[in-house]
Parts: sequence; C-alpha cells; structure tokens
Amino acid sequence: MLTRIKSGEIVDPVNGRLGKGDLWIRDGEIVETPRSGRADRTFDASGCVVMAGAIDIHSHIGGGNVNTARLLLPEEHKAHQARPAATPLSNAGWSTFETGCLYAKMGFTTVVEPAMSPNAALHTHLELADIPIIDKATLAILGNDDFLLSMIRDNASPRMIEDYVAWTVASTRALGVKVINAGAAAAFKENVRTFSLDDVVPSYGVSSRKIVKTLQAAVDRLGIPHPLHVHCNNLGAPGSADTAAATIAAAEGVPLHLAHLQFYGYGTEGKRKFSSAAARLAELVNASPEVTIDIGQVMFGQTVTISSDVMRQFSARGTAHPKKFVIHDGDGNGGGIVPYRYRPDYYGTVQWAAGLELFLLITDPWRVFFTTDHPNGAPFTVYPKLFEFLMNRDARNEVASTLSKSALAHSTLASIDREYTMEEIAIMTRAAPAKLLGLADRGHLGAGAVADVSVYRKGKDIAKMLGRAALVFKNGDLVVKDGEITHYRWGRALRLNPPPDRAIVKRLRDYHEHRYGLSLDRFTFPDSAIQRDEPFREVPCRA
Repeated sequence: MLTRIKSGEIVDPVNGRLGKGDLWIRDGEIVETPRSGRADRTFDASGCVVMAGAIDIHSHIGGGNVNTARLLLPEEHKAHQARPAATPLSNAGWSTFETGCLYAKMGFTTVVEPAMSPNAALHTHLELADIPIIDKATLAILGNDDFLLSMIRDNASPRMIEDYVAWTVASTRALGVKVINAGAAAAFKENVRTFSLDDVVPSYGVSSRKIVKTLQAAVDRLGIPHPLHVHCNNLGAPGSADTAAATIAAAEGVPLHLAHLQFYGYGTEGKRKFSSAAARLAELVNASPEVTIDIGQVMFGQTVTISSDVMRQFSARGTAHPKKFVIHDGDGNGGGIVPYRYRPDYYGTVQWAAGLELFLLITDPWRVFFTTDHPNGAPFTVYPKLFEFLMNRDARNEVASTLSKSALAHSTLASIDREYTMEEIAIMTRAAPAKLLGLADRGHLGAGAVADVSVYRKGKDIAKMLGRAALVFKNGDLVVKDGEITHYRWGRALRLNPPPDRAIVKRLRDYHEHRYGLSLDRFTFPDSAIQRDEPFREVPCRA
C-alpha cells in the first residue's frame, strides 16, 4: 500500500527537511516521492507538524520492580476494562497494555527499559512483549555481580571481561549495559550505607570508579552503540553534584552516558544546605563532548520511585508517601520501591528548577535527552506539560512564581530566556536518541527509514498539541487518530547479539553449577519463549 501524508510542515533535522512538503510510505518504510504520484490513501496534514516517531531512552516500563510497584500501590491504578488476557500481566490497573497505548497517543514509537537484571531477563521480555504498538529495548545491569567483581579483583584480562559483557548482552537480548551505583549493592550486603566513586567494595578491594571504567572500556571496545549508561553514586544527596562532576571527569574522552542527571544537580548552599548546582553541571557537560545525559525531570504530584539502587532506596524509605515500601536485596542486584509525593515546597522547588536548568543550559540538543526517569521524577504522562515548559518561558515562569522564593534564589532558572524550537525537540526526542542507540532506521524521515511517523496539529497550547497526536503511524500502520487508538499491533524488542567467546561460556557454566547448583541454561532462554511472531529485531554493533 502506498500512503501519502500531504502538505505537512516536516521537521526532520537528520535529512535537512524543515518546511512544507509531502511524505510517502510504502510497505512499512518511508520512500522517495513515486513517479506516478498516485497514493492508495492520502492524509491531509495541512496545519500540522510531521516528525519521526519519538524515542524515550530511559523509562521503567517492565520487569519485576515495576510489577512490585503495581502490587504495592493498587490505589494508584487507573480502572479500565481488561482485555481478554493471555497473561496475568495484562490485567493490572496501569497495565503493560495501557503503557503502549498511552505512549502511542503522544507520538512515541520506541521506548527503552533501562534497568533489566540479567537473571530476570525472561520475565522482563515477557512483560515487554505484552506492550502493544511501540518497539521496546532493554539495558542489562552489570557492576554489582560477583562474577564481574571477582574478575576485576583478580586482574582478569580486558578481553575476558569483554567476553562476559558480550555474553550478558547477547543472552539477555539487551541493547546496552547499565551500571547502577557501581559496587554499592555488593557493599550494602556488608552493611555499608553510603558509597562514593572512590570507595572500595569490601571483600573485593575494587573501587566504584574502577568498576565504571572497566565497563566503560568493555562497552566501547565491543562496539556497543550506546555508551555505558551510568547511574552515579549518591543519588539525591545534598552535594551530589560533586559526584556527578567527578564521574564526568572520569569519562576521559571515552563515550559515557549519565542517567537522570537532575538527581545529582544538588549543592549545599543556603540555610538548608540544599541548592541547585545544575548550572555547574551544565557547564561541565558542555565542555565534555564525549558525555551524554538524560534529565529525570521532577514534576509535582504523587509518583513511586523504582530503582535497583538498593542503598539509595533503603535510605529513602523514611520519606515514603504513603508510608509503605519494598526493599529487596538480590544476589547481584537489589532494589526498592518507595512511593513519593513531590511537593512545591523548598526541596521540591530545587529539584524542579534543577532539571529545567539542565535542559536549558546544556547547549547541544544532541547530547541531552528528554526523560522524567518514569516514574521516579514523574510519570511519562506529564511529558506534554514538560514540553510546554521547555518551549514557553512564560509557562515555566508562571509556575515558578508560585514556588519557594528562597529555593529559587539558589537557582539560575529565572535568568534563563531560552525556549526550545520544534527542530530542537525533534533532535532531542527523535534524531539524537536514534543515533545514541545505534538505530539507523528510525529517528528521521529519510527514504528507507521505518515508517514511524507522528503528526501534530499546530496550536498555541503546546501541551495539548504534543500530548494528543493527530496521526501516528507505526511501521506504516495508522495506530492513532485524533489522540485515540485506532489499531493495535505488536512491536518488537530491539537487541544486540555480540558473539561471546566459547571459553567464557564454559567458565560461566562451571561458575553457575558451583555457585547455585544450577545449569547455566536456567539463566538463558530461547527466542521462542516470547510467544510473538518475530519478537526481536537485531541491531548491529559498530564495526
């Protein structure tokens, strides 16, 4: 079928298309204008902005922690009619099924779950497979597991560590690697309760810095497109900007991605010893071209924090709202679920302002990514309002006028006039994520790209415009019209498949049989375990 989207304002920075024109789709791909000019169907996009489908690089949408949060907070579930279910996961109030629908309505077509414990890979992929419409991907967590820490302690060769990373990524069907408070979960088991970049993990004698640098080098040498995704030490603590600054300096010219930098944007100024240090971090990021970051913007209201940073979640349990929480300490990765309400008080104001400062002061939209660290800073459903804050200074100033003046006195937000352009939004939410993740077939509207297309009806109300897409196409299928789902389809999980050396597989097999008394086969699974047609799409590593 040949589809024409005509007379829209095309915003495609990758291919330099910024203006009125037509877009053509055939068999799920974008194509050049055909000679005949005859379409099987035509959609009039006059008065609309046409962009590639949006990509969210960091959103907790699947896995054990997400389901535990659903069980912990049944009162937060939105009641809706359950579909005829193939799995129990589809029946939760805020279900995997509804997640895909809500993203698609906003024009998002690819989302990355950034924290998959390798031993929960099958569970995670089963849940992601139950999310309709959008494509998904995962990042495998390493950096607190005994096998890796023992290899670093014993001075294993870089090649051996690369083989272990390759095996983990391939066997878990991941698109990259994440490290969460490197070494802290292992230290937590020894009753350590604070852990910084140069602190040493008891029983292993390796520092957090050493773990990060080891994984950073392995990811880079393996040609994994996405740089090591780092959840730094000391998340949320006053003075955490010092930790973030030290981690940025540790990149040393090798690509490194820092997750939810807003949660490290805090200084110690003022009577309360809590202030925004976002301007300082933005300056460091601007001066470090090898570093990319996502924000983790805070928005006011009730949410739940979900993290495999067991040390941080354990320390945060006293601020739970409502007063309930779950902390679990696993073999390699622990974690915690702590509900939280962001209030427009002094502390909430600092957090809200720090995230916006980072968005507005980091000058290169190719290196800053649009996230709330869903649901940690806020649910992804607040994205339309956040777009408005970035594109309209009056909108954010109106909110700021109602917030703590003493908190804003320790922020530069009031002095920032920058407003994002639609082209910068397209870079930050489409072109740059595709580049960062190695997804050459999306994030743009050039010939050969997968036909993931979002069409927005232009209007003065930015939140309404970007929160309710006029049209959304997924692989050429029309899935959203006027902000409502018109057609369901199944997306795929995007994964890498770097080949590990046979020697590391044998070593891992011996390790698991000795350590757990279980075959390594218990920690892997065939593609057929995901009961979808072609559940995975392989993405190549860099040559």
